[in-house]
Amino acid sequence: MSVAALPFRSFVDDILESLGAAPAREALVHQGRRITAGEFRDLTYRLAHALRAHGLGRGQTVTLLCGNLPEALAARYAANLLGCRVNHLYNKLSAESQAAIVRDVETRALIVDPAHADRAAEVTSQAAIPHVLTLGVSELGTNLLKLAATEPAEPISGWARPEDICSIRHTGGTTGHPKGICTSFERAGRMRRRPSQAETPRQLVATPLAHAAGLVADHLLAEGGTVVLLEDFDPGQVLATIERERITHLFLLPPLLYQLTDHPTAHRTDTSSLRQVIYGGCQASPSRIADAIRCFGPVLMQGYGQTETGSISVLTPEEHDLDRPDRLRSAGRVLDGVEVTIRDADGNDLPHGEHGEVCVRSATIMQGYWKQAELTTEVLRDGWLHTGDVGFLDEEGYLTIVDRLKDMIVVVGGHVYTTELEDLLNSHPQVRQSAVFGVRDGDRMERVHAVVVRTPGAEVDADELQTMVRRQRGAMYEPAHLTFAEQLPLTDAGKPDKKLLRSRAAQA
Repeated sequence: MSVAALPFRSFVDDILESLGAAPAREALVHQGRRITAGEFRDLTYRLAHALRAHGLGRGQTVTLLCGNLPEALAARYAANLLGCRVNHLYNKLSAESQAAIVRDVETRALIVDPAHADRAAEVTSQAAIPHVLTLGVSELGTNLLKLAATEPAEPISGWARPEDICSIRHTGGTTGHPKGICTSFERAGRMRRRPSQAETPRQLVATPLAHAAGLVADHLLAEGGTVVLLEDFDPGQVLATIERERITHLFLLPPLLYQLTDHPTAHRTDTSSLRQVIYGGCQASPSRIADAIRCFGPVLMQGYGQTETGSISVLTPEEHDLDRPDRLRSAGRVLDGVEVTIRDADGNDLPHGEHGEVCVRSATIMQGYWKQAELTTEVLRDGWLHTGDVGFLDEEGYLTIVDRLKDMIVVVGGHVYTTELEDLLNSHPQVRQSAVFGVRDGDRMERVHAVVVRTPGAEVDADELQTMVRRQRGAMYEPAHLTFAEQLPLTDAGKPDKKLLRSRAAQA
């Protein structure tokens, strides 16, 4: 057979090949269940045959409404094997928003975690779906696992094509209609097993598989590692699991990393097994990252990227230097194979040190936004993706992100970059975390607002923090309104929910 005639292989084939190479190894751990690589591989193929028997195939959409179940991961792989595009709903969206997404992506089959059956019933009452399948016993729909049990574990492959969409991931969605980001099988790339590793990597997933954690799980399984699944993030439970399961790898958004660092058991928990704690997804505070380094050791690594772009840059553990707080502010060096340029509003490239929009070109940028051609054209221009992030490159090639274009506050006298003000507030010894955002007043002028979380027993007040800001950054950066909260509200992804904070402040 010629090379041209070989069937297309996707990243899912790579994962399943790795699982088959050592079928007796432990691949997944979930609520006391320990699933071998061979068992998980067989389940994936059985699910693929069951979905195919239901008429699912290339170019159709399978939507998941699931928690962090091993079966949900297998169902995603099974659908991709058939050339289906997969959309994973964010569980904390409203039923109305979920139903709108289900209709928009032309869902052919909805696969439901029985724990979410009540919500699925709300969604299906608002959106007509040809097939409703459940991952276990439920009064809703057809038990897909029961169907799969009667199917063979015979490998199935070659249905997808490189240009086919493998995933539609939605951004935001806390207000308005979220954007569906389309990634093709070709742009998703391939995954390789790491030969002769000194130790088997053990990844703890404590955030939704619908977000970045799903991609992290893909890579670990392809590399021959073990994925330990928790249903939700609880810092005490995460710490106990790290110690009990000898976790080596962990991914968290910065606010969750702070919670882990601040937990009263953190310093007496055995976390010596950790080799890599990756954080990313939103801006990180240098002072809080320094706290995490002191707590967990030199294992932190920052990854910067977007769903639209894939990975852009990395700040390695070696570059997390406590003596270089400026380095902790950066997102690291741009990865090989990725081009980054900083541009002004007119599209001109800017020199090192100047602030502008981060624009990216690589083989991993998205195919486009689902059914939003005009927005795709606006964001993707001449092969460059305009990220909407404001940043700069320094002389050493380090990339620093200072804000989102939409979050940058335009005030009399210039621009206030929210992350710079948050970093300054967080540097106060009695401040644990902060969120800065702009709110328009009655004259439609933006005012700087800050919500601050104090350390336990702290006595610092608003006047003291506002005076500190005025002295160190000038009156332009001084918050017009500074309030305190026990904790910051987080989105489903674990990011500070500035939309909610802005709405509350505007109403007040």
